[in-house]
Amino acid sequence: MRFFLYIIIFVLLPINSYSNQLLGFDTQGSKLQYALEKEFDSKINAEEMDEWLKLFSSKPHHVGSPANKEVVKFVADLFESWGYQVEIEEYKILLPTPETRELTLMEPEIFHASLSEDSLNEDPSTFVRDNLLPPYNAFSTDGNVEGELVFVNYGIPEDYDLLERYGIDVAGKIAIAKYGKSWRGIKPKLAGENGAIGTIIYSDPADDGYGAGDVYPKGPFKHQTGVQRGSVMDMPTYPGDVLTPGRGATKSAKRLKVKDAPTITKIPVLPISHQDALPLLRSMGGSVVPSEWRGDLPITYHLGPGPSYVKLNVKFNWNFVTAYNVIAKLEGQEYPDEWVIRGNHHDGWNHGAADPISGLVAMLSEAKAVAELSEKGKTPSRTIIYAAWDAEEPGLIGSTEWAEDHATDLKKHAVAYLNTDGNSRGFINIGGSHTLERFFNQIMEDVDDPRLGISIKDRKRAYLKLNANQQREKSDAAERKDLRIYPMGSGSDYTPFLQHLGIASANFGFGGEGGGGSYHTLYDTYEHFTAWRDPDLIYGETLAKVAGRATLRLANAPRLPFEYLGFSDNIALYIQELEELADNMRDEIEENNQRLSDGTFTAALDQTKKLGPPKYKKPVPYINFSPLKNALKKLHDAANQYDKISSNLTDQPNEINQLLFTSERLMTRKEGLPGRDWYKHHIYAPGFYTGYGVKTIPGVREAIEQGNYTLLEEQIDVAADVINGISDRIHSIVSIMGK
Repeated sequence: MRFFLYIIIFVLLPINSYSNQLLGFDTQGSKLQYALEKEFDSKINAEEMDEWLKLFSSKPHHVGSPANKEVVKFVADLFESWGYQVEIEEYKILLPTPETRELTLMEPEIFHASLSEDSLNEDPSTFVRDNLLPPYNAFSTDGNVEGELVFVNYGIPEDYDLLERYGIDVAGKIAIAKYGKSWRGIKPKLAGENGAIGTIIYSDPADDGYGAGDVYPKGPFKHQTGVQRGSVMDMPTYPGDVLTPGRGATKSAKRLKVKDAPTITKIPVLPISHQDALPLLRSMGGSVVPSEWRGDLPITYHLGPGPSYVKLNVKFNWNFVTAYNVIAKLEGQEYPDEWVIRGNHHDGWNHGAADPISGLVAMLSEAKAVAELSEKGKTPSRTIIYAAWDAEEPGLIGSTEWAEDHATDLKKHAVAYLNTDGNSRGFINIGGSHTLERFFNQIMEDVDDPRLGISIKDRKRAYLKLNANQQREKSDAAERKDLRIYPMGSGSDYTPFLQHLGIASANFGFGGEGGGGSYHTLYDTYEHFTAWRDPDLIYGETLAKVAGRATLRLANAPRLPFEYLGFSDNIALYIQELEELADNMRDEIEENNQRLSDGTFTAALDQTKKLGPPKYKKPVPYINFSPLKNALKKLHDAANQYDKISSNLTDQPNEINQLLFTSERLMTRKEGLPGRDWYKHHIYAPGFYTGYGVKTIPGVREAIEQGNYTLLEEQIDVAADVINGISDRIHSIVSIMGK
């Protein structure tokens, strides 16, 4: 409570409307920019986007496939026809593809999993199978194993804690886990660390099948044979090509041996449909699962181990393929050495209509409109680089290799990186560097929802007021001027720019109303997308308007629109969360240990069941967060000073812009995070056991979670030093502006 009051007193902002003056522009400049954006909007064409969507998703087009090269050429030709300087940059990457996939239930009955997806008469695209990759998990190791099954729920750390209470050990057994709650690669990672010899992953209908709604083709949710493909590379260690960590995978690059690549799984993994999972789960015995673990299959779920006994056999072709990044440049007329980078990947696991083509076609429409404005003499002040990335699906490979290959230039020139990945209908979702929070709030105010006619910001605020998961989020939506943008972990192509190079980044798109279930399945088709996700691509149009404004405002603003009060407010929230995490862990562990010592657990447990008491846990000491709190106070004071002086846009040297866009670099450290030095950012990072999910102030947060209190003291000092460094940078900017 004490710290929360601090936030309220110093940072909380009242709701009111922005003026018509844009961040980084004076009054006249704002009028000109608004006029430019009105003209830009008139050039966005949903019908053209629909044509591209249908064309690009007509065939499976994973990295290395013939159709992928066709998409690359088409996209490159489009950019060239619009007047961009285009390069296709190639990288030689490792891509395992399946040679053998076998899953057999051997006891108590024989069942051979089909490991296939049905074609549907209602969807002609599902009959197009040339070069289609079957359901598999990329960067699973080879393996031919057999053993009893153990049901591990979602296969996350707390699930293994509960299994331990049941006296169940997965060592020497095969884990079967549900998709969800964490990134898929965490499931075999944890299973292997607990001694399992293999992992099977399936989508339970409770999550994205008939338990969620009507299934395809009647509705958008997962068909009974649908299987989510996807990489299980250990991306929390590093993304990109598994053999060239930290350096671009050029033809001449030094490479690890495949057997030495740390991000390949240690045990074999195979994804299956819930139709194939049903006989396996139905045959299991042991204790009935706890109520919160139950799915929606028509069985009683049991934990095992056994009597179900399965054989899992997967073998891969460990081949090299070429990844093709399309890089299109429009040189700025005033600051050509300052780059605004805008990206979306082009490769899919299959047809990829939603992921990624719905995002790609919005970017293409945006790029075409920007080029047409440039032809009329309205060339942006800064250079704009559009990138269509390859090999995102197997592990953010195309973008990572390009970022590593061009790291020196990017650190010097990159103003910001703006990412999209796919799109649907519904509500705007924006994540990113919090120095861009107010910038994106202005954009959200200026773009209307295509169906309701209110701003996408007002619609998102209404959604959060009603549906946010936490009361704090509901209160923020009701009381805070700016909607928070979410902090980013990993999962798309912003990762190397933000977390490796320290380039301010954002990721955005619409969703929430299109339904789930097609993700990485055979059913991610043009037919599915236009039936359920964004039938007339009006939210694709809206995405192009959001992204176009972000790109053009960053490219044209006399002073770059970075802002630090929002950043300070979010840092305050993260420090508050760290305090609460430590306090809650301390209280829970004290209560747990007390109940163990006084016999409460023993007395309350049902003696007919196998659930035992939890283990004794190491107490949490009282932690000194004062270095972080002192750093926060300094940051807030600096942010206030910048806010007061930043409206002065007269005769400011470009040195200020250099200091502004490189301020994100100060949040990185050369040595990186503990145990994973590829990740350099000390404010945002994917969690070691969450995969995509973010950990804010990660060095501190994960040290608390792991109970490593020696490391914790060190990481508190590191994080405080990072925050102090940003404050010093802001003071330098203010000093220059005040002269």
